[in-house]
Amino acid sequence: MVEFEAALATAQATLGAVPAGTAAAIRTAGAGGLLDPVDLARRGREAANPVVAFVERLTDLVGEIAPDVADHVHAGCTSQDVLDSAAMLIASRALVLLSEDLGRVRTALADLVREHRSTLAAARTLTQHAVPTTFGLKAATWLTLMSDAHDRVEALLTRGLPLSMGGAAGTLSAYHDHLRMADVRGAHPELRLTELVASELGLAAPAMSWHTTRTPIADLAAVLTFTGGALGKFAADVLLLSRTEIAEVAEPAAVGRGHSSAMPQKRNPVLSTLVATAARQLPAYALVLNQAMVAEDERPAGAWHAEWHPLRECLRLAAGAAYTAAELAEGLAVSVERVSANAALTGDALIAERLAVALSAKLGRKRAKEVVARAVRTSRTGISPAEALERDLMKTGHLDETSVRLGELLDPADYLGAAVPLADGAAYRAGQAAQHTVRATGSEKKNDDQR
Repeated sequence: MVEFEAALATAQATLGAVPAGTAAAIRTAGAGGLLDPVDLARRGREAANPVVAFVERLTDLVGEIAPDVADHVHAGCTSQDVLDSAAMLIASRALVLLSEDLGRVRTALADLVREHRSTLAAARTLTQHAVPTTFGLKAATWLTLMSDAHDRVEALLTRGLPLSMGGAAGTLSAYHDHLRMADVRGAHPELRLTELVASELGLAAPAMSWHTTRTPIADLAAVLTFTGGALGKFAADVLLLSRTEIAEVAEPAAVGRGHSSAMPQKRNPVLSTLVATAARQLPAYALVLNQAMVAEDERPAGAWHAEWHPLRECLRLAAGAAYTAAELAEGLAVSVERVSANAALTGDALIAERLAVALSAKLGRKRAKEVVARAVRTSRTGISPAEALERDLMKTGHLDETSVRLGELLDPADYLGAAVPLADGAAYRAGQAAQHTVRATGSEKKNDDQR
């Protein structure tokens, strides 16, 4: 909020509407540690927002520093302009951090895809073994979702979140009159003022007031919710694959991580648990943000106010989940032995679909599926599906007619379809995108402090 008020004063001084030292006095007052957030929150109850108390306190502090400019603080402005603009500044910085961490996840998963592009694994549908796949293609699903989320965050940043400048009811009238009183010439100088403030803050200049046109908030909610879902899918699979009886992956180890308060043998998958927790909460907060779009008049009672807490939580949850997921992805360990052992659990049944396809040319699709299904059921008595299938076909006199060499169809590694090139394509696209995503965000320590 201090940054917005200083930027407004800077732009107004550029146009000659306020004294040149106003912005400097505002910044000095804001940096003095005398704006108490708890006090402002308590006083904010009297106006249903914290800006009224904030402006009063800021003006008093500016008056102590430079009495001659105190009357120029918040000139022409209204509470919603201050708070919405401040929210967009915070959101922009959170999105930068979010984008960086999604980029880390993207890079780590691309490496995982390349490493396991041809590692044979069992695909699972509705919890059961389905057909052969590769672990690389499974990881490519995570990578694709992460790339989609990263691209959406980058699109928001590239387009830019907007400054809020509307005045009391979206007409910019008080801004205009302050400029007119200062004898600022030209057509619609208040529009020039909006552009200058936006440039000063690094926000996009709005085409008009968005006090009740909450597209920026709805866009944020959509991207943050999608990001949470993408991260949540990754976490959900890690949680499943790290089960004791599956044990195909393990989270990166760290001292004290994953300990149970009661069971010494446990190492719980806590990183993916944290990510999944955030993913489950985000849609509920985003729902409130979308409901707040139903806002009456030029400025609403309650709808705008309802956004503040869920917007903050959406930013915190999405950014926190991405930061945690980056550590998870960069240290995720894959047990090729367990992946192979699990794929072998269903034996020849893993390629039942292939057998049905091969037999359908002679037996018809329905008949072929019935024959293979019966063979798979018979295999549970100790006979392999191929052996059971041969017996069935011999009894019905179809074995010679089919001209199918069953033995050649039983290798799951030969029934991967396009799994390998699909995984390669996902990794390639992620690599190409990474080369085009360059964003200067300051030092690593600054970013850690912001997190």
